[in-house]
Amino acid sequence: MRKTDRYPVKGPNSLWQIYKTVSIWKIVKNVIVIEIARFTPFYKWKNWMYRKLLNMKVGDKTAFAYKVVPDIMFPEKISVGRNSIIGYNTTILAHEYLIHEYRLGEVKIGDNVMIGANSTILPGVDIGDGAVVSAGTLVHKDVPAGAMVGGNPMRIIYTKEEMDKRKKKTPSTVSTCN
Repeated sequence: MRKTDRYPVKGPNSLWQIYKTVSIWKIVKNVIVIEIARFTPFYKWKNWMYRKLLNMKVGDKTAFAYKVVPDIMFPEKISVGRNSIIGYNTTILAHEYLIHEYRLGEVKIGDNVMIGANSTILPGVDIGDGAVVSAGTLVHKDVPAGAMVGGNPMRIIYTKEEMDKRKKKTPSTVSTCN
C-alpha cells in the first residue's frame, strides 16, 4: 500500500464532498497558476510559480516540460529534487477521491530523476535519486534509486546495479554544449 492518509466519508461519494476538504478559492488559485505554468516555456518562471504560489518544493535546475499537471488541490505535498526532468503531459497526484473515502499522500521525487512523457504519479510514492520512469508509466508504488521502471502496472525494468552495468558497456553519447 502507498503511504497515504485515509479519510472515510459518509453520504455521497468523496468527490461530491470536495469542498469540505479543500477551499474552493485555493483550487481556483491553483488551477490558474497551474494552467499558466503548463504553457510557460521558461523553466525558471515555472519553478518560481510552483515554489512561491503553490508551495511545492522544487530543486534547482529541475525542468517541468510542456503541459505537466501537478496536483490542483494539494500541490504543497509534492517535492522534486535537483536537476530532474518531468516529461510532457505528466500528472502528479497527491490526492485520490474514492466512493467511501479520500486519500492524501506526499509525492517525493529525488535528484536527477527522469520521468517520461504521459506518466501518472499517484499519491504516497517516493521516486529515488537517479531513477528513470519510462513514458506512459503509472507510478503506483515506490521506485528505488537508480532503477528504470515502466509500464502499467509499473514494474522494474532494470535495477540500479543493472543500469550501472549497462552504462559501463555503452559509451557515453552525452556531449557538452557551450
